[in-house]
Amino acid sequence: MTELVAEELVHVYREGGVRALDGVSLRIGAGERVALIGQNGSGKTTLVRHLNGLLRPTSGRVLVDGADAATLTVAQLARTVGLVFQDPDRQIFAPSVRDEVEFGPRNVGLAGAELRAAVANALAATGLAEAASVNPYDLGGSRRKLLALAGVLAMRTPVLVLDEPTTGQDARGVERVRALIDEAHRSGRTVLTVSHDMRFVAETADRVIVMRQGRVVLDGTPAEAFGPDAWEVLRSTHVEPPLPARVGHRLGLASIATDASLLDALREGAPGAGERPQ
Repeated sequence: MTELVAEELVHVYREGGVRALDGVSLRIGAGERVALIGQNGSGKTTLVRHLNGLLRPTSGRVLVDGADAATLTVAQLARTVGLVFQDPDRQIFAPSVRDEVEFGPRNVGLAGAELRAAVANALAATGLAEAASVNPYDLGGSRRKLLALAGVLAMRTPVLVLDEPTTGQDARGVERVRALIDEAHRSGRTVLTVSHDMRFVAETADRVIVMRQGRVVLDGTPAEAFGPDAWEVLRSTHVEPPLPARVGHRLGLASIATDASLLDALREGAPGAGERPQ
C-alpha cells in the first residue's frame, strides 16, 4: 500500500521566479480519497506534478511509498502514481483509442492476457469500448478526457491523481467519473482529485485539503472543510462551499456537505429544518 508524503516542499519556477509551493507538508495514507481545492494559482497542480516526477522540488522532498521521488525517474514513478492531466490533449497522441489505452500499461510491464484485460476493463468503465478503433481526435473534448482517464486506469497504479476530471462533462459524464473514483477506492487505490467542483468534491472525497498561495490552509473532512467555521478560510481562496452546506447552515443543520446528507437530515426532522430562514 502506497503512502504519499510531502516534507517542507518548496517549488519556485525558474521562469518568472514564482514561488508556487511554499513549505507544504502533508501525509496522504494508502487508500485515502483526498481532494485538493483552492483558487487558480494556489499550487494544486504544481503539488501533484511532484508526485510523479514531472516537477522536482526546489527544496524539501516528496516520499512515494517511502522512497524520495527525486531519486526516481518519471518512468519509475509511473508504476506507482498515475496522473490524468487537466487538458487531455497534452496526454493523448496514439492513432486509435485502443492504442492510447494500451500505451501506459504496456510500458509498465503488462502484456498478453493481463494487458488485454486491463485495456478492456478501462474502455468499458469509461464508456469507450465501442470507440476502440476511433482516432482520439474524432472524439469530443469530454470523451477525450475520459480516454486520458482510461489510459491511466489501465496502468493499475496504486495511486490515481485526477486533475479537474469533471471539466466539460455533462451529468452522465460526472456520474461516470464519480463511479470510477468509488471503484478505485473500493479496490484499495489512493485517489487524489484536484477540482473546482465543490459538490463533486463533497460527494467523492473523505478528506479535503485547501490551498492558498502555495500553502495548505485547511485540512479536514468535507463536513469540516465546508462547515461555517471554515467559510472565512474558503473565501480567502475564492472557494464557495457547496449548496447543501449553505442550505443546511440556514436551516440550523450541522455537518452538512452533500445533497444526501441534507436530505437525510430533513427526513429525520432535525431542529430548524422546518423553519423558514430569516
